Amino acid sequence: LLDELARTDRIRLGRFYFRRTLRIFPPYYMLIAVLAVAGAAGVIQLAPHDVARTMTYTSNYYAGRSWFVGHTWSLSVEEQFYLLWPAVLLLAGTRRAFVIAGAVVLLAPVVRVGEWELLRSFGDGVGHRFETIVDAIAMGCLLAGLRPYLHGTTWYPRLLASPLFIIVPVTAVVANLTHDHPLVVFGAALTIMNLAIALSIDWAVTFAEERVGRLLNTAPLVFVGWLSYSLYLWQQPFLNRSSQSALAAFPLNILIVAFLALASYLLVERPALRLRRTLERGRTRSAAPAPSPLDARAGLAADAMLVPQPATSKARSMPGPPVPVE
Repeated sequence: LLDELARTDRIRLGRFYFRRTLRIFPPYYMLIAVLAVAGAAGVIQLAPHDVARTMTYTSNYYAGRSWFVGHTWSLSVEEQFYLLWPAVLLLAGTRRAFVIAGAVVLLAPVVRVGEWELLRSFGDGVGHRFETIVDAIAMGCLLAGLRPYLHGTTWYPRLLASPLFIIVPVTAVVANLTHDHPLVVFGAALTIMNLAIALSIDWAVTFAEERVGRLLNTAPLVFVGWLSYSLYLWQQPFLNRSSQSALAAFPLNILIVAFLALASYLLVERPALRLRRTLERGRTRSAAPAPSPLDARAGLAADAMLVPQPATSKARSMPGPPVPVE
């Protein structure tokens, strides 16, 4: 989005949502369809509104959701953010958009504590509802926007290169351990953890040639990255410590999740991405008989987030072409 805005001074919202739709919806709705059939057959027990809430990406506002769709709250937050952030960038402009993102990061702890303390009936949803967790994604947007500036300073690169930077990921882990203390986690720990995670991501990309970077770029971890979306979708039904089902018992549950994620990736994700590229090529040919090389490179850059890239220091300015998936 930032690259398109910088190149053309506009954002094609239709193109953005078209690309997101064919990236996100097919594997997601396949999972919902399988769960709905299993629920109708009595194989699993779904809550009354599970299917409707998950299909409309509103499960983060449904505290009664069953375990099987429990993880869809985060996907709902993501989709709700997709509806808002491109429009904010387009209407407010880059500078104001990042001011808004910064304000969201600062105000979110107040909203969380306020809902927890003043709206007891909403307490169960704090950390799941959009307004109480959106700062996690806003923090990533701030990193995307501020990274060139930060790396142009003298203090920030020194911070990343310091041996004491190990304190940052450790802080993220410690902050996460406060989950049994609501006021602490809602008022400060979540924000601290989000910031530490963003800094750790930047560190890993900046020093991609170091030992940690090389480890993250090994073939097995890159392969897990390819499967990450489908892994996230399919892990929930089988990783239930409270379940007495043999399908949720280790290590069979891990094997089942890996098999289903691989099947989803090969049979749903990749065909959907191929369809998207075909449709985009058709739209490009009909709109302009001879697209410029710059447009072609921009299309490849936009695809870079679809498949995990080897993290290199070159990523500071522009993501490289996507790893082929055909």
